[in-house]
Amino acid sequence: MEYSRRQFVKLAAGGLAGSSLAALGFSPARVLAEVREFKLARASETRNTCPYCSVGCGVILYGLGDKARNARTEIIHVEGDPDHPVNRGTLCPKGASLVDFIHSPHRLRFPEYRAPGEREFKRVTWDFAVQRIARLMKDDRDANFLQKAGDVTVNRWTSVAFLAASASSNEAGYITNKVIRALGMTALDNQARV
Repeated sequence: MEYSRRQFVKLAAGGLAGSSLAALGFSPARVLAEVREFKLARASETRNTCPYCSVGCGVILYGLGDKARNARTEIIHVEGDPDHPVNRGTLCPKGASLVDFIHSPHRLRFPEYRAPGEREFKRVTWDFAVQRIARLMKDDRDANFLQKAGDVTVNRWTSVAFLAASASSNEAGYITNKVIRALGMTALDNQARV
């Protein structure tokens, strides 16, 4: 890096002044030795599951907020859960960067819908999204449900497949399996622990 003569003189004078102050006893050691507040001291802990892969590692989310009814807690730190039986506190690089995923400006936070022939997605309400999915499922089930194969009652719905949540608990996976089987779906995949 090249310095002009003026920059060199300023840098040398600053170094001389700093070393002179340190020699006279104005050292920052006492200030640096001061105990700082631990950043998670006032944070609340929430246990969750990492959303990335089917391993289902446990994470602890630390958030700051006053826990008021309509106030949102801001997640400030994510770490592995040492009490979780799957990962015992360890996280892969993707799980360790989970706080970046949470605060990403590109993260989808609301349902969006693109009508047939449209180019852009539009933000819709959760009620609209759930009702639309339910309506499409009902219409497809009514059109493709097979009650009998020959003389045998089969009650199958083979035109749709279901991919269950990979990081859900055994209990949630079991209930999902029961609901999907009750609808008659035969194609169910879950890469987790069902």
